[in-house]
Amino acid sequence: MKLTLSIACFTLCFFFNSPDAAAQDADLQAFMKLGPNEYFADRDSANSDPYYALRKLIIGNRRFHENKSISPRQTDEDLRNSGKGQNPFATIIGCADSRVPNEIIFDQGVGDLFITRTAGQVMAEASYGTIEYSTEVLGTKLIVVLGHESCGAVGAAMKLPENPPGHVVTLINSIKPASLIAKSANLGEDETLDLAVKQNVIEQVNLLRGLEPVLSRRFDKGDILIVGAVYDISSGKVEFVEETLASLPRFTAQK
Repeated sequence: MKLTLSIACFTLCFFFNSPDAAAQDADLQAFMKLGPNEYFADRDSANSDPYYALRKLIIGNRRFHENKSISPRQTDEDLRNSGKGQNPFATIIGCADSRVPNEIIFDQGVGDLFITRTAGQVMAEASYGTIEYSTEVLGTKLIVVLGHESCGAVGAAMKLPENPPGHVVTLINSIKPASLIAKSANLGEDETLDLAVKQNVIEQVNLLRGLEPVLSRRFDKGDILIVGAVYDISSGKVEFVEETLASLPRFTAQK
């Protein structure tokens, strides 16, 4: 299924540029059925239900954001047991930026997350194979494309340098469509970069949802979820992009 940028009824700037961000955060809390003081989610349920896996990531980031991290499954015993195999409950496609350590910001441990990282979370054939491996072999049912505030790769694409070094041009060309859409919004410099980061995530989510033969079929059948999020480096909070949640059956049902 090929998804367009006008997914569901949400506008381009809905989630991050709306004046009522608190209301959208409330929408997400209602969607995930999260209580205000909920800080724990069962790991076994996260392995079997992608919505619960999403819930587990949201709760884990809540702990990190509120300075209540518990650093689970990081003991010597956990390390020894990891030699028996792996059973991650989520796949993260993230940026290689050193300020975005996935296990830490989601407060997860050894064997919880299957992660592939490149600058600007730009994907190519090897990335696709890695993601398909996590789905087909490891049985991961949740895929999250994770962008972040002040992304250098997106910033470079915004500037469109004439002679980027080496293979950096590959990154810039991949992010360029999102940067052009952001520029067309005629916002201030910081707001334009924020929008480009978010739009890049949306484009990448749509790409994966339409990627044949594995991911598109599994997503269309509801076997897996593919969603996007943006991490705020300055606050430590991960915001899930509502445009990428809008087409999910459970989100639609609550509206």
